Amino acid sequence: MLLEAVAEHRPGNGRKQTVTVTAGGAPGIAHTVLTTRLGMVTVVREEKALTGLYFPRHWPRPDRTAFGPRTDEGFEDVARQLGEYLSGDRRLFELSVKINGADFDRQVWELIAGVPYGETTTYGDLARGLGAGTDPRDVGAAVGRNPLCIVIPCHRVIGSTGKLTGYAGGLGRKRTLLEIEHARAVQERHAPAAGLW
Repeated sequence: MLLEAVAEHRPGNGRKQTVTVTAGGAPGIAHTVLTTRLGMVTVVREEKALTGLYFPRHWPRPDRTAFGPRTDEGFEDVARQLGEYLSGDRRLFELSVKINGADFDRQVWELIAGVPYGETTTYGDLARGLGAGTDPRDVGAAVGRNPLCIVIPCHRVIGSTGKLTGYAGGLGRKRTLLEIEHARAVQERHAPAAGLW
């Protein structure tokens, strides 16, 4: 529920000014909390577009005041697709998304979105994809700011040695997501090389 208050004020020049204060997030923004095999996930949308998917203790911590009011209505499609993905029955998400972030971050997220299901890439590979002089550590920071974990599959980004490195939802969840994808890829006879993670 959005609360709105309107106040009128006449400064020294005598002209009326109207100030509107809105509580509860911007219009059209709402969130829900879904129970998944990975635990609780907070899903945020603006109108019909998905804008955030966060685990508990997500790092970096999202601004919860921007989540809007909680509602269970209008999240049925994302809940269904997320459930299908986590059970190994879905490879791609067919969801409307709205991604907010700096240009560099958005470029990194676009590269991540291009990493095929069941495969992995490294921070260094992503940096090279952005051009000479891009520091893999800057790429890692952008990966960490991904507001749509799972949907923008940052779990597919690993260290240069094949080791699992940071993940907003924790390394256990990252490992589980990679195992889900690997199992599906094996079933389809398109398994990635062993020992990548």
